[in-house]
Amino acid sequence: MEENKSLLYRFKPIADRLPAVTRPEGHVHFRTKMMWVILILIIYFVMTNIYIYGLDQEKTLDLFAQYRTIMAGASGSLLQLGIGPIVTASIIMQLFVGAKIIKLDLTNKEDKACYQSFLKLLVIIMIVVEAVPQVFGYLIPSANFTSAFGSGGAKILIILQLFVGSYIVFLMDEVVSKWGIGSGISLFIAAGVSEALFTGTVNWNPVSAGAVSMSNLPAGTIPKTIYLLSNMSSGDIANGGYELLMLGGPNPLIALIGTVCIFLVVAYLESTRIELPLSHGSARGARGRYPIKLIYASNIPVILMAALLANISMFALLFYTNPTLSGIPLLGHNDLIGYFQEGTTHAAGGFAWYVSAPTGLTSWLLPILDPGNYGDALHGPIQQMMRVVIYFTVMVLGSIMFAKFWISTTNMGAESVANQIQRSGMQIPGFRRDPRVLRRVLDRYIPIVTVLSGAIVGALAAGADLIGTTGNASGTGVLLTVGILIQFYEAMGREQMMEMHPVMRGFFGEE
Repeated sequence: MEENKSLLYRFKPIADRLPAVTRPEGHVHFRTKMMWVILILIIYFVMTNIYIYGLDQEKTLDLFAQYRTIMAGASGSLLQLGIGPIVTASIIMQLFVGAKIIKLDLTNKEDKACYQSFLKLLVIIMIVVEAVPQVFGYLIPSANFTSAFGSGGAKILIILQLFVGSYIVFLMDEVVSKWGIGSGISLFIAAGVSEALFTGTVNWNPVSAGAVSMSNLPAGTIPKTIYLLSNMSSGDIANGGYELLMLGGPNPLIALIGTVCIFLVVAYLESTRIELPLSHGSARGARGRYPIKLIYASNIPVILMAALLANISMFALLFYTNPTLSGIPLLGHNDLIGYFQEGTTHAAGGFAWYVSAPTGLTSWLLPILDPGNYGDALHGPIQQMMRVVIYFTVMVLGSIMFAKFWISTTNMGAESVANQIQRSGMQIPGFRRDPRVLRRVLDRYIPIVTVLSGAIVGALAAGADLIGTTGNASGTGVLLTVGILIQFYEAMGREQMMEMHPVMRGFFGEE
């Protein structure tokens, strides 16, 4: 048996010595869980406003600018890396376990503990991998900081601040998962996106410093719309006013409409489910239902896919602009991988451009319909259409792949669910009380729903990005936030149910 164990067991003693949050020994009361969730949220918002000491904010470039809301961080702050290292480490582990490169059986408690231990070690590695290239290329120390500690010392101190901030985020995620409700990663994403949506909708301050005017409109969609309608004549509205109102920046009205539509669609899909009837084997008359939601894999596949695309964008930028990496043969300064204009972090061409999210209708639809007025010199209508098709396809197929991996690593597969139902004393009426029978019944639904779940969330995220959202929250961010809030509400309901009926804790896996 020892010979068949994974090589990761050799790293377990090291990983187990890393700072971590211990699991509660008994049941944690609902009020205590809510207290931890609120406390962690407050700490998160505080950290997004603590800026890195010694950083030159004006010269700094944000590699994750277009993915900022999804990465749940704040540019130039201790949360510069956001949840990037945690999600990237999860992607690597899921891919390696799913491809059987790492031989771990996640239904086995020992193997699952080893998986979690090594994941902590991998998160630390990914913090360093993501922090070092940014500091040595795009996070510029201020002149005073450099003169005090030297160029190398200043950069090392900035890396240490990023490391501390990112590891605190990892520990906060563990606190929420073990002592709170839901997932810390999901909570941070929802908090960041909600803030962006709120300010993008109701912010009455002008975009630039100075008084509000037709050339310096309010930043929020609602104040901007009210101002334009109050200061434009009917002739102005007919001659280009509608276009300015619906499509013009900042935060056009079409983005707010798209955001509301995504909220409604996701809320409807989250409530769609198949319910398998259950009855208790020994308590006559005790009945229940096991819900298999249409969005069975939740929003995690989209989080993983967005993080993967963010990393592709980051490394494409590094290979194109970094003085050291740009000299690597084939990869360095290769326009096919990604072309970047000076002073920007958004790909202007190459593979990185084709898989980057279009930000609203003005970035792809208008250049296709009216290339003369809205097109750019680098891309024609055909290339714009190819970008939309490629991005949509990548998001859908990638989300399906991650949905399968996620279900297999979180005990949500047919076999694990069958064992949970069996342990709770429940069974499907008309079928023998046997986990193998339950598994065959669940196999009719769970694998199909898993694929559908991944495809639907991938398509919704890509579609929302194409329409655009208010506050630059990104379509993926809005999709995630709606799903997260609905799931958090349902999780609160389960927690309250377990408070009233302690016997339910066994069914939900709490004891």
